[in-house]
Amino acid sequence: MGKIRVKLVRSGIGRPRRHRETLRGLGLTRLGRVRELEDTPAVRGMIRQVQHLVEVLD
Repeated sequence: MGKIRVKLVRSGIGRPRRHRETLRGLGLTRLGRVRELEDTPAVRGMIRQVQHLVEVLD
């Protein structure tokens, strides 16, 4: 599988608990943080859940 780069562009403050937990699971704990993750269906589903808070790079 390939890699996918994800950047946190909006804060999780004031968001539902599940969204904050998803961000933590993706390793996105601070604004501007970029993580390189395995491109799996599970990771894609997590990104889809918080797509309004993150930006997919590349």
